[in-house]
Amino acid sequence: MIYDFDKIIDRRGTNDVKHELLVDYFGRNDLLPLWVADMDFETPSFVRDAVAKRLQHPVCGYSVLPKNYWDVVGQWIESHHQWRVETEWMHFIPGIVKGIGLAVNALTSPGDKVVIQPPVYHPFRIVPESYGREVIYNPLIRHDDDSYEMDFEGLERICDDRTRLLILANPHNPIGICWSRDTLVRLARFCYDRGIIVISDEIHCDMALFSHKHIPFASVSSEAAAVSITFQAPTKTFNMAGMVSSYSVVPSSELRRRFYSWIDAGELAAPNMFSPLATVAAFTEGEEWRRQMIHYVEQNVLFVEDYLRSYIPQITCVRPQASFLVWLDCRGLHVGHDQLIHLFVDRAHLALNDGAMFGAQGNCFMRLNVGVPRATLEKALDHLHQACEKAE
Repeated sequence: MIYDFDKIIDRRGTNDVKHELLVDYFGRNDLLPLWVADMDFETPSFVRDAVAKRLQHPVCGYSVLPKNYWDVVGQWIESHHQWRVETEWMHFIPGIVKGIGLAVNALTSPGDKVVIQPPVYHPFRIVPESYGREVIYNPLIRHDDDSYEMDFEGLERICDDRTRLLILANPHNPIGICWSRDTLVRLARFCYDRGIIVISDEIHCDMALFSHKHIPFASVSSEAAAVSITFQAPTKTFNMAGMVSSYSVVPSSELRRRFYSWIDAGELAAPNMFSPLATVAAFTEGEEWRRQMIHYVEQNVLFVEDYLRSYIPQITCVRPQASFLVWLDCRGLHVGHDQLIHLFVDRAHLALNDGAMFGAQGNCFMRLNVGVPRATLEKALDHLHQACEKAE
């Protein structure tokens, strides 16, 4: 079956975040939204059909997980990431950002330190801070060729006996890095030696691009398995974020006891009746859709690169190794960050994620969502091109 990713879908009127909150976040509603990290492609029919089939039954009562749920999830992880996980390692969680909040509360105390590595997904900072934890920063090292690496000397400097957690974006958001095995092994050894728990957010794990490979953090060594809590979900890959269907994988029995008992005390591992059905449908019927979607996203990334090179060479794009998010380096425009936002929002009428929200290292960068029909992407870049010409 050939899937149509060029189809334009009007999402207005569906209470979608990327339209409904434009005024709240950008001060105007006449913007082309390329910010929120869901895609504008149709959620695949096999996911929607699974939900529709359940709704044919007239009672929406309490439900349990389908009997094959964990088998399906485990088989997907093993076939796609060569990581064999045991059923008892896995638990449903009500969303990955929520999962981070659950882990922070279950495994740390107010005043404990949590490490993040900016520029990085902003809830990594917001969630621990909101619960009274001290967030400490170990910025990634950026090289002249736009590659990034972890700063292990920096980790040595900032971590002490109050450091309890490190939150890892794997693949990285917003840069789209698939971390190498050597990097993950080194991080695991560092954290194991210091008793630091690693929360590995792997929500983009099934969207590796351009022949890159995602490596689950917990799979790289016994040390990684001993200190890791892994969060994964089908929601980004199959464009079903509103289903809120996520799960954790914890190989360590001691960590499972501490984390899962805390979750279970509040029945926080009880999903709604639809999300497990959607997950099973995605993981059993979705491989061909996933492959075609990834190819389309890759072509969108190449389109952005070619367009910028031809028409807006002052802006360059860091090619993502995973996901549908593109990190735009706008420093060549030689404007301040506030002026950059004015250019995108008020002149180009575009809503992108402001790079500074991911940390000070994101100043003069913007995050672009290319999980859209190509006509939408071309329209957005044309707007930006015209705005840049007028600003010269």
